[in-house]
Amino acid sequence: MTSEIRKQAETKMVKSLENYKNTLTKIRTGRAHAGLLDHIQIDYYGAMMPVNQVATITASDARTLTVQPFEAKMAGIIEKAIRDSDLGLNPASNGSTVRVPMPALTEERRKELIKVVKGEGEDAKVAIRNIRRDANNELKAKLKDKEITEDDDKRGQDDVQKMTDKFIIEIDKLTADKEKELLTV
Repeated sequence: MTSEIRKQAETKMVKSLENYKNTLTKIRTGRAHAGLLDHIQIDYYGAMMPVNQVATITASDARTLTVQPFEAKMAGIIEKAIRDSDLGLNPASNGSTVRVPMPALTEERRKELIKVVKGEGEDAKVAIRNIRRDANNELKAKLKDKEITEDDDKRGQDDVQKMTDKFIIEIDKLTADKEKELLTV
């Protein structure tokens, strides 16, 4: 009974951690990486599609992404979508290929991005703690209904706390790594 609650909580915590990792990939560091454009959607014959499903995205060098659309006429649409995105990039198209230069980050912009990373880290920790609270409430409800013993309740809450601590440490580590990456010029 308690193992079921623990497994559910762990599954939710893993999803929260994955979501945080995805959020971190969207925060750019000045280096070009293909995952930077993954969340940009374009109008592909009336349907909204991610850029990475209608084009090949590669990092041609440390500061430039190259987007090669599967259909040459999509280059202009992709260029406009990248320009209009929240990334602050200025792509250039040469007809069939879109080049996206990564501007160097200023010190002020790096500090702003670190604040964003810390804020996202806090949000991820809050999500993990909410999952812990929900699991503990489920355990208490089972104890109240006499479906589990007090020992099972205590053991279950300890397990959930250890799992929570493990995920919080992982989030702190990811946040510190991203900070270090942002500060590297």
